[in-house]
Amino acid sequence: MTVQNQAHTVTEPVTDPTSGPATGVTLSDGAASKVKTLLDQEGRTDLALRIAVQPGGCSGLRYQLFFDDRQLEGDDVLTHEGFSLVVDRMSVPYLGGATIDFVDTIEKQGFTIDNPNATGSCACGDSFN
Repeated sequence: MTVQNQAHTVTEPVTDPTSGPATGVTLSDGAASKVKTLLDQEGRTDLALRIAVQPGGCSGLRYQLFFDDRQLEGDDVLTHEGFSLVVDRMSVPYLGGATIDFVDTIEKQGFTIDNPNATGSCACGDSFN
């Protein structure tokens, strides 16, 4: 794992080290801490954070973040301190270089994704293209 500028860059594939470069998804300290807290609340050690890009929204694509106990063929499984981050093979090209943060302010609370691959988004910010 590489740590840069107060963020954790997750770059080590676990399932198949010959499959090419990992997604390069970066988790901020705040996001990593929130994931650990949520996993502790679940009380299960078999869950991984899955990040997927799915069709939907007015711009065509939307993110899904959820805990998953499955591992699918072709998943890119990335180790992190205390948990795994899983990206399905169809989502990998959309997430290279993306940074995931957790925001907790009076105006907004939740995970945010800064993705250099997104060329645009809808007015409500719910989807991207």
